[in-house]
Amino acid sequence: MNVTIESSGDLMIAYLIGELDHHSAAEIRLKIDSAISYKKPKYLILDFKNISFMDSSGIGLVMGRYRLIQNYKGQLEIRNVTPQTKKIMELAGLSRIAAINERKEKNYEE
Repeated sequence: MNVTIESSGDLMIAYLIGELDHHSAAEIRLKIDSAISYKKPKYLILDFKNISFMDSSGIGLVMGRYRLIQNYKGQLEIRNVTPQTKKIMELAGLSRIAAINERKEKNYEE
């Protein structure tokens, strides 16, 4: 698992890559938390476009980053999740704390 973080002004985007499970979550949390503590963004986007697998650790990762960004009066957005992942996140209550946006797939039949 890897995470790439981009920051510009009050916006920070964390691009999550690979598998998000209990083995990788701690390292990802550390990288994102360190960047948040340093930059203190008002908007955090967690981008799931390149996630190939996620277990319940992904829910915990989102909830923890939400709590941290709240310390800076910030907002959280979850972006590029699959429809199945979106449903799981909604059932876990994440839609009450963050906007959850599905991945936009190109339609090559047009």
